[in-house]
Amino acid sequence: MKYDKNHALLECSIPGLESKSGKVRDVYDLGDKLLMVVTDRISAFDVILPCGVPDKGKVLNSLSLFWMEFLGMKNHIITADVDQYPAELQAYKEDLRGRSMLVKKVKMVEVECIARGYLTGSGWKEYQKSGTVNGQKLREGYQNASKLDEVLFTPTTKAAIGDHDEAIDYAQTEAIVGVETAKALKEATIGLYTKAADYALSHGIIIADTKFEFGQDADGSLILADEVLTPDSSRFWPQDLYAVGSNPPSLDKQFVRDWLDSINFNHQPPGPVLPDDVISRTREIYVKAYEELSGLKLV
Repeated sequence: MKYDKNHALLECSIPGLESKSGKVRDVYDLGDKLLMVVTDRISAFDVILPCGVPDKGKVLNSLSLFWMEFLGMKNHIITADVDQYPAELQAYKEDLRGRSMLVKKVKMVEVECIARGYLTGSGWKEYQKSGTVNGQKLREGYQNASKLDEVLFTPTTKAAIGDHDEAIDYAQTEAIVGVETAKALKEATIGLYTKAADYALSHGIIIADTKFEFGQDADGSLILADEVLTPDSSRFWPQDLYAVGSNPPSLDKQFVRDWLDSINFNHQPPGPVLPDDVISRTREIYVKAYEELSGLKLV
């Protein structure tokens, strides 16, 4: 295990096990199942930064577990209890505790499914230019951060690390995954977002948008997978600071993106090391998002 000076986990290493690393997660093949470890790495603009944010991985893991139970959709989790992990993992269980889960192997769907309840980010930029979002024509009169009349399904391609996901329209989604799967993805994405957004609002948080990933089990039915409604995959806005016309300070990764833009980072690797005060504030934001949404204290 490799930790940085702030005790953030940057790399997970378990000898003898085959692994693949994403921007944040290290995934180990255990034969009939996978071990998913959520590190404290942080990326922005598709660039993995050279420092970590302490406890970030525990927030992402714990929040995903919370949402998967709350949403009630079939998912890929076997267990997140390290004491139930296979014998070959027991020597590492204290490093894995709170930031890992054993999951089923599923065939991942080759699109990322984004739900937008509010007009912001790349959607706002597209709307300003063409009056559309992912090619879907919207009425006139929206402002930045406006609540949309209806939740939009705005899928993207899945890009390799370092590349950018590309927005695709519904017809392109059908071409990639098939007509029936595209319909199921849209219904699941909008349904899950709506249920989560209603719940979050009752806890003082607006979910402006979020990304879901799905797999398919042996009979082709959808399974919720990867991370769910975390500060890495969502925009969380405090309801008491929300006003149409500008984005409120958010409880997610936007704080880091804004800091990087403030130093004129060119969005190309290598990324800069974040100052200690930015790391500390980012940790506070992530923990606050978890505790306010789940009603639990981060262990």
